[in-house]
Amino acid sequence: MMTFISYIFLGLSLAAPIGPVNAAQMEKGIKHGFLHAWILGIGSVLADIFYMLAVFLGVGHFIQIPIVKAFLWLFGFFILIYSGIEGLSNAGKVQISQQRETESLWKSFFTGFLMSISNPLTILFWLGIYGSVLAKTATIYGVEDLLIYSSAIILGLVIWDITMAFVASSAKKFLSTKVLSIIAILSSLSLIGFGLYFGYEALKIIFTK
Repeated sequence: MMTFISYIFLGLSLAAPIGPVNAAQMEKGIKHGFLHAWILGIGSVLADIFYMLAVFLGVGHFIQIPIVKAFLWLFGFFILIYSGIEGLSNAGKVQISQQRETESLWKSFFTGFLMSISNPLTILFWLGIYGSVLAKTATIYGVEDLLIYSSAIILGLVIWDITMAFVASSAKKFLSTKVLSIIAILSSLSLIGFGLYFGYEALKIIFTK
């Protein structure tokens, strides 16, 4: 049982570092509430599961091919820049009132999914961290145990997702419109910053070939 709990904490620690998904969740939670922020996080978790399966099935090396990495960096660049600019354009529209938002939940879901699936840092993270976890666990436990402990990691990711969505949506209740707008702007600028970094990494790969 303690081993299972330790893998839940591993999932939490993998999700916790500040990145584009956390920034996007904060922006969604402030502007559209808990459900949108949570759904965005679920999209990100599904992308994480995809890469966990890739590592589990031994196909992770394909993702490290330079042309594939360059494509992912560029794809991530466009997704993050678009999301950041859209966030900036709507930052001044944040309202304290709990009125129903019209943005589609599917849009939030695909935003989170595309941010994670196109993030080479996420890919390398899972190749390194989850790959080493698999290697260690496989020497001690069987396939069933590997699946159980992998599920514990996913549970940790989901717990973090719910926590971030709650924090972001709660901020709307306790902070002023001006402060919420500033947070939304900072979150959007963070997305643009990550996007520029992704673009820089893509250019490095393209022009060093």
